[in-house]
Amino acid sequence: MNRHSWIPLGCAALCIAVIVPWVALAAAGGGGFDGVVNSIESRYHEHAMRIPLMGLASVVAGVATRGGVDGVHVAEFEHFSAPVDGEELNRLVEEKLGQGWERMIRETSRHGGEQTLIFSHPEGKRMGLFILDLNGVELDVVQVSVDADRLNETIIKYKHHDRDDEHSSN
Repeated sequence: MNRHSWIPLGCAALCIAVIVPWVALAAAGGGGFDGVVNSIESRYHEHAMRIPLMGLASVVAGVATRGGVDGVHVAEFEHFSAPVDGEELNRLVEEKLGQGWERMIRETSRHGGEQTLIFSHPEGKRMGLFILDLNGVELDVVQVSVDADRLNETIIKYKHHDRDDEHSSN
């Protein structure tokens, strides 16, 4: 097999890696990240901008953190002008995320223009996180899977040490 025949084979493998999970999610009834985003679009008549090549960015994040971060999904609603009822938004997210997700944080400003929801989901050694943040006219939706131990190892590598710490260890 010559080296040029690897290109179509690699493209086919990449397509399978992207399409199969998408089809499985669609068959599961439109829950999870896409279910939440689609429901927000439908309910509030707003359109989400999905970040192009996010699958590739997710792979790069996984490699850079040695598996500490994986499965990154991001959608952004710019110019989100619809009035939002915090209870209704919370119910929508809980319903679409499905079983196993637990709300950790719900913060709502007095007038409802700023809202944050953070949910977690155990995934064996990993933890799934779902974050929805409405800040005035921008609504961001993020889902990520993290391995806390691996992520911590990566963070420690880049931690800056205080001069006092260096002197006290000598």
